[in-house]
Amino acid sequence: MDQGGDDIQALIALMARLPGLGPRSARRIVLQLVQRRSQQMAQLSQLLDRVARNSRECIVCGNITDRDECAICTDPARATGEICVVQDVADLWALERGRAFRGRYHVLGGTLSALDEVGPDDLGIPALLARIHEDRISEVILALNATVDGQTTAHYIADALEGTNVTVTGLAQGVPIGGELDYLDDGTITAALRARRRL
Repeated sequence: MDQGGDDIQALIALMARLPGLGPRSARRIVLQLVQRRSQQMAQLSQLLDRVARNSRECIVCGNITDRDECAICTDPARATGEICVVQDVADLWALERGRAFRGRYHVLGGTLSALDEVGPDDLGIPALLARIHEDRISEVILALNATVDGQTTAHYIADALEGTNVTVTGLAQGVPIGGELDYLDDGTITAALRARRRL
């Protein structure tokens, strides 16, 4: 059965490799784009081209932007005494969606991993430490994943800041709002018990 020719099949295969999309979703998206190519596909093509040419990492925090510095780093309303450290840009964007944090960020670009031979110099850790000292940061919030590598990275940064006047904090971990204990994994329940507080 003909499904649109080699280019369309190649586009479907490429779309299917994107996170959250499988072959079926990719086929539906490509079919929608092709059927509305005069409105959607032309506009999408232009935007993809512009993003490919203009996107870059913010020279301050590592966020994705189309300028040298991102809108967060240039926003004068942002608290300058706090830096929230994240593993990657997706984590930064997730925190921004919640609009609970009004400070600045630092993207590490990964986590320490002895297995993968990723050391501090392979990440944004030296740049982070330089920023903390140059910008007179008072609090560093380590918003790293609750994985072995994430926690190893958090401990490394905390140790590097030992003896400074910088307060190092981490995100609370435990039972999500609306969560039922029966559906939670053992690690989440353990973290919730350890982080318990007086009511």
